[in-house]
Amino acid sequence: MNPARRVLIIDDTPEIAELLTFALRDRGYQALSTGYTDAICDLLEDERADALVLDCSVYEMSESLFDMVRADPGFADLPIVVISDMPEKADRSLQERKATRVLLIPKPFSGAQVARALDQLFSVAQSPHNA
Repeated sequence: MNPARRVLIIDDTPEIAELLTFALRDRGYQALSTGYTDAICDLLEDERADALVLDCSVYEMSESLFDMVRADPGFADLPIVVISDMPEKADRSLQERKATRVLLIPKPFSGAQVARALDQLFSVAQSPHNA
């Protein structure tokens, strides 16, 4: 894992965002967290994020943020981890969008699961078959 990887965490529960931030930092990621924001692409650009973690209690909020990110040509291929308490609905939604470079983690979850998902997304990106 590359310790220089920058991860933006969007979570509408500050305590969970803080725990995720610490868990990812323990794994060598540079993590920044914030709540729901319509200015997500500006924030991704300002923070030079290499990946995004989305965890909104209302799945439609995560869905709208996902769509905003994927609609921006600069982030169309950004690795994204989606955390959801409705994994079946989230999985269907991601399949309908033909989403790539995204991993879904059902709740309850651990910070270690999120870090492993990011590790996996980054290792796939570095694979010679994905160049």
